Amino acid sequence: MAKPEMPAQVVIALAGNPNVGKTCIFNNLTGAHQHVGNWPGVTVEKKEGRFAYSGETVRVVDLPGIYGLGAYAEDERVARDYLLSGEAGVVINIVDATNLERNLYLTVQLLEMGANVVVALNVMDEAEARGIKIDTDKLGRLLGVPVIPTVAPKKQGMAELVAAAMQKARTPGAPVRITYGREVEEELAKLETLVAGYPALSGRFPPRWLAVKILEGDEHVLREIEGFAGIAAQQRESSARLEAVTGQDAESLIADGRYGFIAGILKETVSRRKTPEERITLSDRIDRIVTHRVLGIPIFLAAMWAVFQFTFALGDPLIGYVETFFEWLGGLASAHIANELLASLVVDGIIGGVGSVLVFIPPIFLLFLAISFLENSGYMARAAYIMDRLMHALGLHGKSFIPLLIGFGCNVPAVMATRTLENKRDRIITLLITPFMSCAARLPVYVLFVGAFFAERQGLVVFSLYLLGIVIAILMGMLLKALFFKGEQAPFVMELPPYRLPTIRGTLIHMWERGYAFVRKAGTIIFGVVVLVWLLSNIPWGAPIEQSVIGRLGQFIAPIYAPCGFGTWEAAVALFFGILAKEVVVGTLGVVYGVGEEGLTAAVAQYFTPLSAYAFMAMTLLYIPCVAVIGAIKRETDWKWTGFAVAYTLVLGWVVAFLIYQIGRLIGLG
Repeated sequence: MAKPEMPAQVVIALAGNPNVGKTCIFNNLTGAHQHVGNWPGVTVEKKEGRFAYSGETVRVVDLPGIYGLGAYAEDERVARDYLLSGEAGVVINIVDATNLERNLYLTVQLLEMGANVVVALNVMDEAEARGIKIDTDKLGRLLGVPVIPTVAPKKQGMAELVAAAMQKARTPGAPVRITYGREVEEELAKLETLVAGYPALSGRFPPRWLAVKILEGDEHVLREIEGFAGIAAQQRESSARLEAVTGQDAESLIADGRYGFIAGILKETVSRRKTPEERITLSDRIDRIVTHRVLGIPIFLAAMWAVFQFTFALGDPLIGYVETFFEWLGGLASAHIANELLASLVVDGIIGGVGSVLVFIPPIFLLFLAISFLENSGYMARAAYIMDRLMHALGLHGKSFIPLLIGFGCNVPAVMATRTLENKRDRIITLLITPFMSCAARLPVYVLFVGAFFAERQGLVVFSLYLLGIVIAILMGMLLKALFFKGEQAPFVMELPPYRLPTIRGTLIHMWERGYAFVRKAGTIIFGVVVLVWLLSNIPWGAPIEQSVIGRLGQFIAPIYAPCGFGTWEAAVALFFGILAKEVVVGTLGVVYGVGEEGLTAAVAQYFTPLSAYAFMAMTLLYIPCVAVIGAIKRETDWKWTGFAVAYTLVLGWVVAFLIYQIGRLIGLG
């Protein structure tokens, strides 16, 4: 790997398997000085932060959680490409001390690559509790890198880790060489000689590492060498010879060599106390209950119900304070803006529209707080494991439930998360049903209507909508599979991290990251849309709103929704603009009803009934995804599947809302 001269600003990359405490260490190092974006050219999340050390500004890049550098998935490719770029002066490899064999596989690959590594041996307290004793000094000598014991949730070892990383940034290490056995080494020597003969390759990559990746058959590396005569032919010849001589393919032989190297190190450095407590941990005891074949799904549903009860029990009183603030702000603006047109824009458009969305900040932040707690505790990984059995029973891939879980936060990263599914059929099915997950953008709609009609059962009603989305997603997945994607699914292997008590700081940071994205959206997209809605509702100026551009548009659309119980033009317009962003449904209602935040609940109570309100919420849940999700689906598939997603969700949303309203009337609920 090419090593650039030491940059003025030290860059540290964090690498590790999922669920090893990488995010906790990132938060410990960077605190509030962090931001989230996307890697150039891809949609995998990129987290960066900074901290000061001895007068220097240190930049920290948090790489995606990966198990290896094979580049089979996009997150692996992103991590590997970044490490090969040489931008990072040092790589802190976070390793789970309770599962060294699996974790050190990535460490070995980093060392083979020539990365400048410091190992953070995390959760040492858990390792000791399990009777695992690790000679960290000897482990460091055998690996040839500093090994720092840490307990990230308690911030133990952080100062030592930073000091070791800063020292290591100035002392680049040499690539580790693993001996793979005589037959493999003979073939590697041939490939390494060929690679060394091409400066365009040997100048960019360590020749030994590149030879190993070529022999493994890494598809991305093979594309890199397509234009270099003789290398591809030698790769095919070497692979065929190894299989003929050993009976194993080259990739398996290299993996066995790495695990053999790791086993030798662990034999020298790790000892275990054989006790009953080691064999049955607290996590094991809890899992006997929460992942139980019969009790698992009811416990998951109970956990989700508790999340919504918590959200509304604490969030509802806070909404009143925010409503009072915007009511005061609207009155202040109305009293001090003399120009009638400008006053209408500020009071009815901006404050009335954007404010009607922002009043729901308390329950949204509380929802993210609860979900972050469940994620950081390790329970959400169990939820995916629990649902795997059900998903397979219904003919779907168990791994599909992971994007669906992500969809509770936002459907866009959920669609992108379908890339973790190896099979194209599974990816398309999953991204077509992911938009049925109730993202945070729909929560303002739910909160508005449950506050108006279901004040005594808010948590239960919202929980039913989240559950409706899951049920519809599973049923549509079964239907899509039966119609378009017949075939078997690959097995799903889900790592279950040990339960941990989430840190207050880490949970609050996760809540803020997600909640701030909602606030930022309110200040940009929602602001622009509600101003557009206000403008269209005032053209021509002075005419009744029913005769405005937006009024006529709504009257044209409204008959479509009349059989669903919400055939007013205001509801039709709100759903129309809700395609841009689901929060805009509330913002649009706030503008077209011409009421302040305090009066919006009363306004919907005037135009809806409890039955039509529930049908409207179901429509908001299921109909056309927002434009950001549509764009994500297009990037992941093509125009054909994108058009299908738009059309079938619109029809499905209408049908479900129609059935809810009409059946409800038949049984006397209307």
